[in-house]
Amino acid sequence: MLWDVSVKKTYQSRHRQFEINIRLQSDAKRLVLFGPSGAGKTQFLKMLSGLTTPESGFIRFSSNDMYDHASGILKTPQQRRLVYVFQEYALFPHLNVVQNIGFSLHKNWLNPGKNVPSSEVEKWLDKFELKSLAFQYPHQLSGGQSQRVALARALVMSPNALLLDEPFSALDESLRHALRDELSDLQQQLAIPMVLISHNPEDVLKFGDEIVTLAHGKITSHQTN
Repeated sequence: MLWDVSVKKTYQSRHRQFEINIRLQSDAKRLVLFGPSGAGKTQFLKMLSGLTTPESGFIRFSSNDMYDHASGILKTPQQRRLVYVFQEYALFPHLNVVQNIGFSLHKNWLNPGKNVPSSEVEKWLDKFELKSLAFQYPHQLSGGQSQRVALARALVMSPNALLLDEPFSALDESLRHALRDELSDLQQQLAIPMVLISHNPEDVLKFGDEIVTLAHGKITSHQTN
């Protein structure tokens, strides 16, 4: 089983209480979390990645325990290597493209070198056609270019899975079509499992080998496409 997950967590604010209560089993290499804004999709994806810790339950990926409340297991995001790509890309504004892509390869707090990309970084600069932008900074990039940099930064880590939060929402329609095809081809080449959040039916058609619909923090349907 690729994904075997049972998690609960309550979020409390001054004006509302929101509970995530999800039980999911899936072998899909392409899994889409579908549903309206506020359904709990992002919170759930962050639990898978290790950015947020559930209050109870377990998260197993490919039969490996990432989190198990009863057993006291809590692996860090770095140990899980289930890499979360933020909706807004979250590039470091003070680092150029080479440094952003190579950041996760460095074990200390020193910034990667500005002018000398490693062989791994070179590989992804080539793959995403970013060589001409290697020394540009995030404020100099278009939305599509920023997305490619964010994906390259995720993939340079050799992740076990990609977790993508609304990866096309900030792009215009023509660019969405092109980058959907690009991401689809890349995922098939690498054979890397992917979980993708969307409320766009076109993303579901393109990537939804299985579609999990969420509402109010719970799964309301689980379908095979």
